[in-house]
Amino acid sequence: MANTRKSTKRAAQAKVRQARNTIVRSATRSAVRTVVDALKTKDATKVKAAYTQAIKALSKAATKGAIPKGRASRKISRLTHFLKKNLPAALGTK
Repeated sequence: MANTRKSTKRAAQAKVRQARNTIVRSATRSAVRTVVDALKTKDATKVKAAYTQAIKALSKAATKGAIPKGRASRKISRLTHFLKKNLPAALGTK
């Protein structure tokens, strides 16, 4: 329970930030899940589009501070490695 006006305001700000971060983290998880689902169809164009969206979502979440930069980097790296292994045509590699 906040005792001062300042602490009341800080508690309210924290609540707003927590809600925003929850939404952003959920969106990044959904974006990564979309890539995996698209990979099951083996359609390179769908996978590439979903992959691009996932990278964008992860990078933006890290920039905004919703997730740590290292975690975003690690997820991007693992996702890229996963795609190169399973459907190299989606990334334009051999």
